[in-house]
Amino acid sequence: MEDKKSCCHSAHRTKERSEKEYRDLINRLSRIEGQVRGIRKMVESDAYCPDILIQVSAVNAALNSFNKVLLGNHIRTCVAEDIRAGKDETIDELVKTLQKLMR
Repeated sequence: MEDKKSCCHSAHRTKERSEKEYRDLINRLSRIEGQVRGIRKMVESDAYCPDILIQVSAVNAALNSFNKVLLGNHIRTCVAEDIRAGKDETIDELVKTLQKLMR
């Protein structure tokens, strides 16, 4: 994958990511995927409920961390670029997104 400039295309709902950003997100998701597979194995092997709950909590924390990184990248790139370009509707979209994340 070539190094892409950070740019959002809201009409097509896509985002070009740098190689570093892409790798970081994929690595985080791979770790989370591994954690979820571990939880499945725990259930299959009749692990003690509190032990499983602790691992589920760890996955939730990892997903929250993923969201924070993704949101930060979005604000620094897409939102900032759109605001500079006078696209104030991006602020409304960001507010709606934050409201959904805070449910």
